Amino acid sequence: MNIRYRVELSQAERDELTTMLSKGKCAARKLKRAQILLAADAGRSDEEIVRTVAVGGSTVYRTKRRFVEGNLE
Repeated sequence: MNIRYRVELSQAERDELTTMLSKGKCAARKLKRAQILLAADAGRSDEEIVRTVAVGGSTVYRTKRRFVEGNLE
């Protein structure tokens, strides 16, 4: 059973992720997760995110699931 998680970021969350990406001083893993969440919020498909962010499909799925279940950490 493959559940589709819908990511909807608030403006504050979007700003926080954008700031994190613009500074570029975080771990690469955090930056990739931020890119995934911003792309998902923009309405891109999982396949498109896999191609543009250069991560695996399971990474996209897990990142979206963690955000939906636990919100932004």
